[in-house]
Amino acid sequence: MQDKNVTAVIEKLTQRADVGLTKYGVTTERTDIDLVGWLTHLQEELMDATVYIQRALHELSNTLPVDD
Repeated sequence: MQDKNVTAVIEKLTQRADVGLTKYGVTTERTDIDLVGWLTHLQEELMDATVYIQRALHELSNTLPVDD
């Protein structure tokens, strides 16, 4: 039996790839971006992810009970 979480991630990746192809008209197999460009894209995505985590942590800290 396959892991349901893995299956969910595969489905999300497929959907994301479809959206990207529709939006940009290319796949990650494109050759007009060099390795530095790909690494820069990755760095930007990871910085965005860090901001999203910070925002979620802030929200959680405002909703969690405070220990006395």
